[in-house]
Amino acid sequence: MSSFSKESFSLEFFPPRDQAGRERLVGTARQLQIINPSYVSVTFGAGGSTREGTAETVRLFSRMGYEAAPHLSCIGADKDSICQILEAYRAEGVRRLVALRGDLPSGMGMVSSDLRHASDLVQLVREHSGDWFHIEVAAYPEMHPQAQGFEQDIEHFVQKVRAGADSAITQYFFNADAYFSFVDNVRAKGVDIPIVPGIMPITNHTQLVRFSQMCGAEIPRWIRLRLAEFGDDKQAIRQFGTEVVTRLCQELIDKGAPGIHFYTLNNAEATLSIWENLSY
Repeated sequence: MSSFSKESFSLEFFPPRDQAGRERLVGTARQLQIINPSYVSVTFGAGGSTREGTAETVRLFSRMGYEAAPHLSCIGADKDSICQILEAYRAEGVRRLVALRGDLPSGMGMVSSDLRHASDLVQLVREHSGDWFHIEVAAYPEMHPQAQGFEQDIEHFVQKVRAGADSAITQYFFNADAYFSFVDNVRAKGVDIPIVPGIMPITNHTQLVRFSQMCGAEIPRWIRLRLAEFGDDKQAIRQFGTEVVTRLCQELIDKGAPGIHFYTLNNAEATLSIWENLSY
């Protein structure tokens, strides 16, 4: 029997680039308030490219009544700069973080740093701030695109948990078996934290293919073929996407997933359509 409830949903947004984007984000966030998410996360650009945008967006969501969790990346950062960010967020009352290694900006080589992995960042947050922050980390049911194998990837995840992670959000996927297999594998390693499925609504074929190539998420062949068949018919793609992702979410809920984390892409319509179709 699933213990799923309305409080089991969370949402991800990215910082707007300009005033028009900010206004659209506010409108989207207001539309999604009906979901009553347990928290919202705010992404962090490669190499810290949106660091100030992340902090400002967190403040924006806090003023709207959301609990906001900033993404924090350690690539391109040193311990002192991370500690300054932690102190600033703590001063503002932020209680939740999403701790990530982060992606290297184009043309930037691996920097010499004590913080080379997400587990290093989690450990630093714990050493600096104790239990003040609830720390989310990333999980990859279909394996991180840079991992050399599943066992290595699972061990990296276990290290993040041992360093002090409280819960995890997965990369998006469209195969529920991949998620449950990953959960079984890490449970066998002694990991007992909640692992929440990250869900990507399907609204744009080209965009989905691009995102999936970047992050290593598998688009099942039958979904790729159907999307290609729709061509430029945006309405048909959205309808098909809603049906497919709703079925995926329902299976996850029915089989005991502890929550659903929607990657909204700063749009409300697709996430709302899926949420409204769910039974729990």
